[in-house]
Amino acid sequence: MNNRRIFLSLSKQSGFEQKYIQKALDDNWITSGGPNVNDFEEVLENYLDAESYVTALNSGTSAIHLALVLLGVKTGDEVICQSLTFSASANPILYQGAIPVFVDSELETWNICPEQLEIAICDRIKKGKKPKAIIAVHLYGSPYKADEIHAIAERYEIPVIEDSAEALGSSYKGKKCGTFGAFGILSFNGNKIITTSGGGGLVSKSTQLKEKSIFYATQSKDKAVHYQHSEIGYNYRMSNICAGVGLGQMKVLDKNIDYRREINHFYKEIFKDIKEIKLFQTANKDFFSNYWLSTILVKEYENINRESLRLALENANIECRPIWKPMHLQPVFSGYPYYGGNVAEELFKKGLCLPSGSSLTKEEKERIKEVIHIFFNNYNS
Repeated sequence: MNNRRIFLSLSKQSGFEQKYIQKALDDNWITSGGPNVNDFEEVLENYLDAESYVTALNSGTSAIHLALVLLGVKTGDEVICQSLTFSASANPILYQGAIPVFVDSELETWNICPEQLEIAICDRIKKGKKPKAIIAVHLYGSPYKADEIHAIAERYEIPVIEDSAEALGSSYKGKKCGTFGAFGILSFNGNKIITTSGGGGLVSKSTQLKEKSIFYATQSKDKAVHYQHSEIGYNYRMSNICAGVGLGQMKVLDKNIDYRREINHFYKEIFKDIKEIKLFQTANKDFFSNYWLSTILVKEYENINRESLRLALENANIECRPIWKPMHLQPVFSGYPYYGGNVAEELFKKGLCLPSGSSLTKEEKERIKEVIHIFFNNYNS
């Protein structure tokens, strides 16, 4: 059996990237900004099919940071953040000297719990600290309960930063993820549904906000012959080379989504008769997931648990990872407020991310299937 490493989520070249990269080289535009960047933003705006204005940046983390800056979040302000997420969702809160307030998940979507969100808002207001923003995440490509979350946010007049880093192409009731919040966040890291090798995007609601975000992302240079700065700026703009990769990748975005959804169905077939495994799938047709990663919960039974299954796959040179460790359990965030029970904690304890890359081959899927079957046959025989 071929024992070459099977990775969790590798990108797949479209074959069109080289054309756009070569254009950047031919034009000698090999710095930040440029024609490819402008074109990439336009393609994304058309894809999102809403009143959306995209600023291409060097990471999704930069996009969250700029969203906080544009919302006026400052030292001492409080920002609510979904606890079950990657640390990049929360780190920019600290960049601004603000205070993260973490909220638990609910079991249907694994995303921020509407009930706990409202409890957190009311308690913070009671304590004299109305949150300045809410960061809600579409975890692993599956939309959060947008109707409920945004109704709460509107009731208390708190803007939502919609972290769609993992959810490009996902939608809720036919509306694309990234277009619900005051700001949307996209990521084009090397493991995402499409990549620019490293990059991100900020989705805003007006040309004025887009122009302001570009201003901040290019060191806040005032309009002057000399270099003059009246506000703090950042070096966050996407490079013209990276945007060329993105333009090529956009041509296969829908194909990548279809394939990742096919991989999710592949796992559904594997696990349909294995009682110890529950594959995560969306609750109903309102939620359309790109299934950026397929994830499972492993019911503990004798020697079967998340870690024993992960190690069996790792021993076969197949990469799997536990789902995100909740932020309120992370050492760096342990002292900050948290609202909820143990939903996120239990999901972390039992949850495993399975290989889901757009480049996953038929042979690799067969290897994964064989290792899983051997693992459960050994324990159930």
